[in-house]
Amino acid sequence: QVQFVESGGGLVQPGGSLRLSCAASGFTFSLAAMSWYRQAPGKERELVAYITTYSGITTYADAVKGRFTISRDNAKNTVYLQKNSLKPEDTAVYYCKARYSSRDYWGQGTQVTVSS
Repeated sequence: QVQFVESGGGLVQPGGSLRLSCAASGFTFSLAAMSWYRQAPGKERELVAYITTYSGITTYADAVKGRFTISRDNAKNTVYLQKNSLKPEDTAVYYCKARYSSRDYWGQGTQVTVSS
């Protein structure tokens, strides 16, 4: 079955950096478009970044452009989210999502808290 192992979340000071990882199994990772979403308390889940399959084309939410970078390693079945210049408003639970064979599969989420 489809499984994800998300890691890299935690507490970081404003201006700091974190790298989230999402290791996937149970499907052909290289054929899945991958995304990172986040959900802050009291808010709807929102798309943060997206990366296509082979071409690796990326798109970002305006709020994170220039600060976050999504990447993937198809040999390791893993998608990453490098987050720099973090702000308190980046505090949220971050989820990876795979779009594979016309279905969406979600990771369990990892908490990121940006606070001094």
